[in-house]
Amino acid sequence: MKRTFVFTFITALALCAAQLSEAQATKDAKEANKLARDGAEASKNQDFDKAVELLQKATALDHKYADELAAVYQQRGYAAATNQQFQEALNDFSEAIKLKSDDARIYEQRAAVEMKMNDNDKALADYTEAIKLKPNDVRYYAYRSYIYEVKADIKNSMADTDKVLKLDPKNQEAISRKKRLETLQSMRATPPPPPPAASTKTSPAGAHTPHKP
Repeated sequence: MKRTFVFTFITALALCAAQLSEAQATKDAKEANKLARDGAEASKNQDFDKAVELLQKATALDHKYADELAAVYQQRGYAAATNQQFQEALNDFSEAIKLKSDDARIYEQRAAVEMKMNDNDKALADYTEAIKLKPNDVRYYAYRSYIYEVKADIKNSMADTDKVLKLDPKNQEAISRKKRLETLQSMRATPPPPPPAASTKTSPAGAHTPHKP
């Protein structure tokens, strides 16, 4: 009899705990929904700081609002980049990527800021991630080929340029880049002229005597 009572009591406690947990979950969901609505309204009014704060709280209660928070980070990052606040923009795009790492557009936005900051290696990495997510998007290959050209990496720039032309044979920018790259390849392939013959009037071993400071 005592064992039956104990079992019944434990079962009742477990059921009560489950009901309390469900009630808390419902309360959290309602609160998250309200915060998300208010955050969306703040974003609509371009009050991005308030929108981020509200959506952070909503996401903490219900992760389904993570995409909305990522979108606001993107909006705030874009506004910061437009105002030449590149580090702030970079921070926001990085936060957006943490929440939505499968969005090629965010990588593209961050890469654009990194190019403004002359951090071409990081921009290359971000365009590479964007290409993995959208392997047939001409823009990503075009920008990456441009960065490779700036870095004087003719081989990789040519490979991306060829990919652009495969996807878009009439792409004028890629056609022009290919001509430039071919010219550079030709120049590199031409052996340099031989050095001038050593003069007998120079100092020993042909060394040039430095001027006195």
